[in-house]
Amino acid sequence: MTSKHGHRTLWSHEIKLEATPISASEARAFVTQCLIEHRLLYLVDSVRLVASELATNALVHAQTAFTVTLSQPDGVVLLAVRDSSEALPVPGAARVMDTHGRGLEIVNLISHGWGMDPDEGGHKAVWASFALRQRREV
Repeated sequence: MTSKHGHRTLWSHEIKLEATPISASEARAFVTQCLIEHRLLYLVDSVRLVASELATNALVHAQTAFTVTLSQPDGVVLLAVRDSSEALPVPGAARVMDTHGRGLEIVNLISHGWGMDPDEGGHKAVWASFALRQRREV
């Protein structure tokens, strides 16, 4: 399988979720199951946290159903959350005592890289990548 950027994708999983409060939890469970299935246990905590942040952003800001995709193209694990809002995410400038506004800062700190891809259809995908460890030969 080849991605839109010309990268070879070894595997890809996707789930569509409604804009309901339980969906962030379902997104976390989905990425956890996928990473366990592909024996990438060392990525579970980081990817779960970022999936939770991106899913919550889709729920709070886009207020639309969204799709979570987890894939492995060319040496990384790629998480993407696609919603039906044209509004692009803007990193917050949270102050010390603020109780929200740190989601994209967390994504930036934990992931290898992140960004967003708007499309002509009025949708956008916010994605984060996570570096894979080199496997040692036994």
